[in-house]
Amino acid sequence: MNKNDIYQLRRIALAKQMLAKTGGGIAVISTAPELARNRDSEFPYRHDSDFFYLTGFEEPGATLVMKVDGSAGNIQLQSHLFCRPKDLEREIWDGIRLGPEAAPKVLGLEFARSNQELDQKLGELLADEDAVYVRLSESAEADRRLRHWMKQVRSQARSGVNPPSEFHDVEALIHEMRLFKDAHEIDIMRRAAAISARAHIRAMQICKPGMREYQLEAELLHEFRNSGAQSVAYNSIVAGGENSCILHYRAGATELRSGELCLIDAGCELDGYASDITRTFPVNGKFTGPQRALYDITLAAQEAAIAATKVGNTFMQPHEAALKALTQGLLDEKLLKLSELGSLDNAIETAAYRRFYMHRTSHWLGMDVHDVGSYRETSQDTSNTEKPWRILKSGMVITIEPGLYVRPADDIDEAFWNIGIRIEDDAVINDSGCELISRGVPVKSDEIEALMKNS
Repeated sequence: MNKNDIYQLRRIALAKQMLAKTGGGIAVISTAPELARNRDSEFPYRHDSDFFYLTGFEEPGATLVMKVDGSAGNIQLQSHLFCRPKDLEREIWDGIRLGPEAAPKVLGLEFARSNQELDQKLGELLADEDAVYVRLSESAEADRRLRHWMKQVRSQARSGVNPPSEFHDVEALIHEMRLFKDAHEIDIMRRAAAISARAHIRAMQICKPGMREYQLEAELLHEFRNSGAQSVAYNSIVAGGENSCILHYRAGATELRSGELCLIDAGCELDGYASDITRTFPVNGKFTGPQRALYDITLAAQEAAIAATKVGNTFMQPHEAALKALTQGLLDEKLLKLSELGSLDNAIETAAYRRFYMHRTSHWLGMDVHDVGSYRETSQDTSNTEKPWRILKSGMVITIEPGLYVRPADDIDEAFWNIGIRIEDDAVINDSGCELISRGVPVKSDEIEALMKNS
C-alpha cells in the first residue's frame, strides 16, 4: 500500500460515516492558517492535523471538499482540493508549491483547483445538498465564509436550487477515526519515540552541575533535528530544582545545581506524529535518599498503571492504579499522615494526595501531543447522566505519566522540599496489554545513575 492509498482509505471511511448519518453530503475541512510572529516574520508553519490526516498535504492555504452521494446504492466520493496556485515570483521567496495541476496525481485526489476559486466553486458544490459537515464554531472567519457560501446557494433559488438544511460537526467523525491508530501511524510513532529517547539519554549524559536549563534544551533539539524529526511536539520542559514542581515550566536560564533534580518533559514530532517522554534525574548523577524514595514510589505507580493499561479496562483504571500506589507511598514517607486520614481509602476519597499529585495519569497521543478523541463513551444516549469512561481498545495510544511534586511547607520535612518527579512513557494498546514504545531511555533509578556515571 502506498501513502496515497492510506489517505484515500481514510476519506472513504469518513464518507461512509456521512452516508450512514445523513445519506451523504458535503464535508469542508481547511488546513491551518499561517501566523505572523512579528513584523515580516512568521512562525514555522504547521499543518492542521485533521486536514493532514485526510490528505497528507502540508502546504498552507488549502481546503479539502468531499462530496458524498449514496443515492445509486453504492458510495460515490469526489475529493476536491483547493490549494495555492503556482506562482514563480512567490516560490522564489517562499519555496516550491505543488499547485492544482500536479495535486491530483501526487496526492491521489479526483480534482484540484486554485484556492482562489474556493468561494465561487463552493456555491456550486453545495447546491441541492441537504447536509454540510464543517467545524462548528471554529472561528469568526470560518463562520463568515460559511455564511458567504450559503448566500451564494440561496441566490440560485429562482433556478430551482435548494440550499443545505443540516449542519453537522465533521470533527466528531474525524476525531473518532484518529483515536485508533493503524500500522502506518504506529510505525511513525515508534520511530518518533526512539528519537526522543535518544535525546533524553543525550541530556542525561551531558548534564552536570553549573549548566543552564537552556543548554540541556539545546541538546534535545540537536538530537531531534539531527535524527530527522521536523520539530518538537510541544515546548520542551527542562526544569531544575524548585522549577520541577511547576507542571508546564519552560526551559529557562536557571542553573542546574548539585544535589537537585532535573525534570525533562520533551518529545519530537516526526512526519506529523508526536512523542511524549518525561524523565527525572539527579543533576550530579546520584539521587539523595528522599529523592530516590519519591522516585521509586512514582515508578511503582507507573508500573501499576501500565499493568492496568489493557483492552477492556476503562481509561480511568490506569489512573486509579497509579493513584493508589502514589497515595500509599505518600503515607509511607509521612508526607500524608495516616493518623489524620485514617486509611488509604479515605486519603484517596478525600483527595488528600492532590497537594502532591494534581494531574491525571494519561492522555491520548497521536498527531497532537494531547490528541483528539472522547475520553468518555460516545453513545447516542441523550440523558443527563454522565457517560462512562472510555473502554480501552487495541490501536489506541496513551501516555502513562504519574508524578509527585513537593513544595516547601512548614508541615513537610525539609529534606523533601522542591522535589518534583514525573515519569512518562508512550503506550500502544494491543491485544496482549500494551507496548511501551518510549523505553529506549532508562527509567529505573539504578539505571539512570549508571548511565550518568558512565558518561
